Amino acid sequence: MLQVILAKPRGFCAGVVRAIEIVERALEKYGAPVYVRHEIVHNRHVVNTLRRKGAVFVDELSEIPTGAMTVFSAHGVARRVEEEAKARGLPVLDATCPLVTKVHLQGRRYGATGRALVLIGHEGHAEVEGTIGQVGVPIRLVQSVDDVAALDIAVDTPIAYITQTTLSVDDTREIIAALNERFDDVLGPDVSEICYATQNRQTAVRDLCRVAELLLVVGSDNSSNSRRLREIGLDAGLPSHLVANGDALDPSWFDGVDVVGVTAGASAPDELVEDVIAALRRFCPVEVSQLDGVEEKLEFALPRELRTPSMPLARA
Repeated sequence: MLQVILAKPRGFCAGVVRAIEIVERALEKYGAPVYVRHEIVHNRHVVNTLRRKGAVFVDELSEIPTGAMTVFSAHGVARRVEEEAKARGLPVLDATCPLVTKVHLQGRRYGATGRALVLIGHEGHAEVEGTIGQVGVPIRLVQSVDDVAALDIAVDTPIAYITQTTLSVDDTREIIAALNERFDDVLGPDVSEICYATQNRQTAVRDLCRVAELLLVVGSDNSSNSRRLREIGLDAGLPSHLVANGDALDPSWFDGVDVVGVTAGASAPDELVEDVIAALRRFCPVEVSQLDGVEEKLEFALPRELRTPSMPLARA
């Protein structure tokens, strides 16, 4: 009998629920097609499901016909993208996660003080590109403690930092410590202000790693927060695998394993977790339980255009 222990919380967060619901309600209200700039969230299953319903995903606004309903993804966009949409007269629904918007506002506030601004994040990530394009002042991107050491800023220069919302809490804490060690005057949010969903899922995985012998993280390989969850398992010394669904499982992984921990990134729906459990049942008998954990109740309002009395707020 293979014991499967589920992390709590896992899977969708309030920001992802809101973003997906924006696309679905836009399709209901305005009809297909609805155009979405970039993947609405980093999960191919979610994207393909919305595509079948009539969503069209594009890389650039130039691919969107004049007048077509347009949605910005949960990761946020640069101001130039907003300005281009306005110039073209595109009707826009902004699905940017409110916690990402909070980072934009922090960056603008720090930038207005004249401090040198540092963004802790991963180069090329959609959220990072959006944040850099929103703040309106020069930003230096750091991804590691080594990057902090290489910053071309005098040690007596007042600096401020902001962070990508889906980072490893531990790695971010180390980078913040390195900034404080190198510079005399540092201002920025505490690591506790990293996205609540990121923190909760990382804490839940650490708890899971104390009782599991192997970790499965359900999510797409382009999902930053899903990759961080797998890294936590590896750091804890567990064989850890990031899987898109049950088809990705290798039976040899479970040789000699009695307890498997399962979690899911913030953009992975619970149906994919169920698919992984169903695949495990094809290998051997399975008993499923769930660890105690945080009950997430945060909810984010939908754009005004999509609200009706019969449609409640998006819930985690």
